[in-house]
Amino acid sequence: MTSILTVSKIEDKNISWANDQFDTLFISSQWHAVDNSPWQEAFPYKPDVRFQIVHSEDTIYIRYEVEEEYVKAQYIRPNESVYEDSCVEFFISLDNKHTYYNFEFNVLGTGLIGYGPAVKADRLRLDPAVVEQVNTFSQVFNSEGKKRWRLVLGIPKRIFNQEVNSGRKAYANFYKCGDKLPQPHFLAWNDIENPTPNFHLPQFFGELSFE
Repeated sequence: MTSILTVSKIEDKNISWANDQFDTLFISSQWHAVDNSPWQEAFPYKPDVRFQIVHSEDTIYIRYEVEEEYVKAQYIRPNESVYEDSCVEFFISLDNKHTYYNFEFNVLGTGLIGYGPAVKADRLRLDPAVVEQVNTFSQVFNSEGKKRWRLVLGIPKRIFNQEVNSGRKAYANFYKCGDKLPQPHFLAWNDIENPTPNFHLPQFFGELSFE
C-alpha cells in the first residue's frame, strides 16, 4: 500500500537556526511514523521514529524525532558514511522515479547527498559545498536511560534540478538506519518488498503533494 501525504506550505520569515524555535514552523504538519521494518526477521530491533515535513517558497523543512537504545555519531565531514551512524534519510524523485536525490544525515547533522538513477554505479555524490547548504539543528536527550534525539533539516530548493512549487507531485520515502550500531536496523515510512536491506528502490516510494 502506497503512503500519501500533503506537504503544507508555510511562511518562514525570521527563522533562527541558533536555537530551537521550530514548533511554530511545523504547527501545520502532522507527525508521520517511520515504522515499517521490511527486514525484521534479520534485524528485529525497531527504534521509535517519526517526522514532520513542510515547505516554504525556498526551502523544504523536515523534523525527525528518534528514540533508540544506542546513539552513534562518528562521521563529521560531508559525504562520509553517515548511514553507519544513528542516521535518518529522505529520498525524493521529481521525475516519476527515473532519478532521485538521497539526503542522509546523522545525529550530528553531518550529511551525504546523492543523485541519479537507482543503479548505484550511475549515482553521483553532490559537491560537499552543496551538502553544507542544508541547514541542520540537532538535540540529544538522555532521560531515565532512554536516548532521544531530534534533527531538523532545511533543504534549499535551489539544490534540485527541477522546481518544487505548490501543486507539485513527487515520490519519496523516509528512513531510519544505523548500519554499524550494536543493533543495526532499517526502517521505512513506505514499506519495501525486497529480500535484503536496500533503500535505493524508488518503486516503493510513497507520494508527496506540495500544497
